Parts: sequence; C-alpha cells; structure tokens
Amino acid sequence: MDRNVGGFDRLGRVILAAILLAVGYQNRNRTLGSLVFIAGSDLLATAVIQRCPVNSFLGIDTCGTE
Repeated sequence: MDRNVGGFDRLGRVILAAILLAVGYQNRNRTLGSLVFIAGSDLLATAVIQRCPVNSFLGIDTCGTE
C-alpha cells in the first residue's frame, strides 16, 4: 500500500486524535462520548500507518515525494 498521509496532515491528525480521545474517555458512559473516542482512534490509526482510505478515494496525497 502506498502512503498518502504525511506532513502537517499527519501532525494535525495526531493532535486532533489526542483531543478526541481525551474528550471521549471523559464521556465514556455516554453514546456520543464512545463515538468521539472511536473517531479519535481512527484518526490516530490513520496517522500511525500513514494511510487513509478517504484520501485514497478522493485522490489526496499529503505524503509528498521521498
């Protein structure tokens, strides 16, 4: 698989994921808190593996050339 997440996109995903995970964990006894936690987990996963299916579908590549 080709990478398509990098640079500021990756950094933004990590920061936003940390915020969503914290908010979701604090509200874990509510349905919305659980959904926010899942969204944060997804963002963190795409930042770590540097692959996003939505970016791939839309033809977006923020990884750049190596």
